[in-house]
Amino acid sequence: MYTISEYNEAAKCLSDRLGDFNPEVLIILGSGLGDLAEICPDPIIIDYKDIPNMCSSTALGHKGRFVAGILGEKRVLMMQGRLHFYEGWTAEQVVFPIRLAKLIGIDKMIITNAAGGINTSFNVGDLMLINDFIKLNGMNPLIGKNLDEFGPRFPDMSKVFDREYMQLFRDTVSSFGDSVQEGVYFYCTGPQYETPAEIRAMRILGADAVGMSTVPECIAARHCGMRILGITLVTNMASGILEKPLDGDEVIAAGKAASAKFCKYVIEFLRRLS
Repeated sequence: MYTISEYNEAAKCLSDRLGDFNPEVLIILGSGLGDLAEICPDPIIIDYKDIPNMCSSTALGHKGRFVAGILGEKRVLMMQGRLHFYEGWTAEQVVFPIRLAKLIGIDKMIITNAAGGINTSFNVGDLMLINDFIKLNGMNPLIGKNLDEFGPRFPDMSKVFDREYMQLFRDTVSSFGDSVQEGVYFYCTGPQYETPAEIRAMRILGADAVGMSTVPECIAARHCGMRILGITLVTNMASGILEKPLDGDEVIAAGKAASAKFCKYVIEFLRRLS
């Protein structure tokens, strides 16, 4: 378990590397959605491996670096690649960068992911606003000694995703003549894809999409008091819905296909964000 001194050491290193640049929004870019970082003008790039105590991403399509700059007139710190439990990291290691963001003064987070569609009214390429999540496994970044510097022992999770941010994103997408789905995200640790029977059970429980990330970071962010916007890109239909096997290359390809619209929506959302 990390000590507050180890968090502070890493936060100071990140802050020093950023210099006079003080980010106000953390953006976590999911599989295939890293292009947002590529269009950031005059970026400050910091590899995860250069931050003390921080792990590097090994997942397909995740570069493993921070990219800081101006997007939509806001100062943003982007994670071009996240950490997953299935990579072998502990729950606390997975959420380490969220706590760093809090320590350098960030209180807003946009978190994105690529996920399988459970709701049969969804199509590949749809964006879904996350309005809640389901987590039935034991993976939890808050287990262990509570660090009061970040938040309370028993944080409330009744409104993880900020309703004002959700409406602002809906309005943003509507301004382009488009629409966005909304639903519940089911968290699985992976790395295997779910079975058709598991997907049927998730649908009964009320899930609309399923993926292997996002929830640990959101738990840590809410523990820290951050306001959160969660966006899922439906990159495939979940197991058993279509008669074809699932693979990671399909996920990356779908992310690339949706990249342009995703980028314009997020940039305009940032421009409207107060």
